Amino acid sequence: MKTYLVGGAVRDQLLNIPSKDKDWVVVGSTPEHMLDLGYKQVGADFPVFLHPKNQQEYALARTERKQGHGYQGFDVQFNASVTLEDDLIRRDLTINAMAQGDDGIIIDPFNGQQDLKNKILRHVSPAFSEDPLRVLRVARFAARFHHLGFTIAPETLTLMGNISSSGELEHLTPERVWVETERALQEKSPWIYFETLKNSQALNVCFPELNALFGVPQPKQHHPEIDTGIHSLMVLQQATLLSVNPVIRFAALMHDLGKALTPKENWPKHIKHEVLGLTPINDMCDRLRIPNAFRELALKTCEFHTHAHKAFELKASTIWKLFRQCDALRKPQRFDDMLLACMSDSRGRTGFENIEYPQADYLKALLKNAMSVQIKDIVEKGFKGAALGQEIEKARIAAIAHTLPQLKSQYAAQHE
Repeated sequence: MKTYLVGGAVRDQLLNIPSKDKDWVVVGSTPEHMLDLGYKQVGADFPVFLHPKNQQEYALARTERKQGHGYQGFDVQFNASVTLEDDLIRRDLTINAMAQGDDGIIIDPFNGQQDLKNKILRHVSPAFSEDPLRVLRVARFAARFHHLGFTIAPETLTLMGNISSSGELEHLTPERVWVETERALQEKSPWIYFETLKNSQALNVCFPELNALFGVPQPKQHHPEIDTGIHSLMVLQQATLLSVNPVIRFAALMHDLGKALTPKENWPKHIKHEVLGLTPINDMCDRLRIPNAFRELALKTCEFHTHAHKAFELKASTIWKLFRQCDALRKPQRFDDMLLACMSDSRGRTGFENIEYPQADYLKALLKNAMSVQIKDIVEKGFKGAALGQEIEKARIAAIAHTLPQLKSQYAAQHE
């Protein structure tokens, strides 16, 4: 029995970057032997075990043979005769198919170290095409390592396109698609994930609502990049600079889905795209079972980003209506998050990447004024029921109106 450090831990060590987890492969053992040594098996029929002391994962070396659809359609074999190379050849990328023994020597049968040096993401073998989830995984690795200069080997991108056109991606469960996507949204360059899916013909399968934006024009004076799909990826790039929160990044990316529903005869204008975008966001979230926090912020950003952009043009009653519709008094943090997504939208345009967005501070200052209204003072005046609600609303609009001219003059100058 021999154990080897494998996969991402070896790769990250060679890249001199921290690695979150350590995974080990065990050669020359059996499940019974592992249990006798005190390891705890994870799952009933999969050869992964937890170390009795450090709880790290140790997997028996195994082979896989495709026998069905999706990423679960495999016949897995594991026994004491499976070699380390047998195990490594089933992995996705050469940079993930290296191992390290107790002596510190790197076992690298597929030239992963050379690909690391050349900054290439390359598939290990033709078996890559047997697992459609690898299209999303490679796109995620591209997003993770883009800032280091990594690119996908042309032959690997071609293989990813073949998988996408084969129909295999449609057999992935919604949960797996979303798990990879949420992880990608937390990488250093998440827009590269979606760009890669587009380039490998996978975006239309996994995110047809987003894919539909490519080729849809916008007014050149406001959007020199013109294409709405390109704009959406630029917005995600700006959101990445502003926040590490994947919920904000997702909302920023999805804010313009309604523009794909604009009749072509109206191009490049997109009347009421804010409302039109709500249905595709809900459809996507339903289909992929996306958590409510992502759905809610995406919906609010989609519906109200134009209101935020035009904040200096809004009167006090309209600003109060915006606060009410966004539930800003009860959920001020979500409102702040929405404003960050709106700022990303404003900056996600060619030539506008560094502009100020004073609308955010302006609206937050007015929200603070609205929240300063003392309800108990109104209650003490004897108002009850519906009348109480009306008086509270009047007081909040008055509080907004009271400082609106001063705040507008303070912030609007930055907007001009």
